[in-house]
Amino acid sequence: MTPPIVIPFRPVDPKKRLKAIMSQEEREGFARAMLSDVIETVIDAGCTPVLLTTQEIANIDARVRVIVLNLGLNEALDAFRKEQDGPFGIVMADLALCNTKSLMQLAHTSAAFGIVPGTGGGTNAIYIKDGSAFKAQYYGFSFLKHLTWAKEQGYSIEIIDSFRLSTDIDEPDDLVEVLIHTERNTAAYLNQIGFVLCAEEGRVHVKRI
Repeated sequence: MTPPIVIPFRPVDPKKRLKAIMSQEEREGFARAMLSDVIETVIDAGCTPVLLTTQEIANIDARVRVIVLNLGLNEALDAFRKEQDGPFGIVMADLALCNTKSLMQLAHTSAAFGIVPGTGGGTNAIYIKDGSAFKAQYYGFSFLKHLTWAKEQGYSIEIIDSFRLSTDIDEPDDLVEVLIHTERNTAAYLNQIGFVLCAEEGRVHVKRI
């Protein structure tokens, strides 16, 4: 049986830090494009995608197990893990740069607990061999919270150094990374709504045409 990879997702009014450059409808389309890239990568890595969503979503790949829980992130993940008796992973839905190689590095960790830090103290991805024991502690300094918890359990730990998994797409400047490093659904969506790369005074950023 392939290991489940949980992808938490909020379909309505996501990515609020992009409000200055995208409408709500565009942000929702952008979030769906990133989700589709993450789902495809999970499947290509030989894992089973589990979409943990706050409400029903149309046109989801039939290979995806969908769980609807209108709860906060930590509460939803804790509800999911109570049903688990084996390993599982958690990958955020905004990791548009993730690819098969980086995800397999996470899912094939030899440690009892693998973790990928995000910028600013967050946690972008986790893989735990004993899924039933996991305690979700997202928000704030979640990377340090998860790391401390794993140490307290006596788990072997691998901190996975991965540019593609550590880069989450939250801010306008993050769109540069999508357009430089990917050619999939997320980049295509940005191009579709008019975003392109631009270099001025030696610095690369995005502009809308």
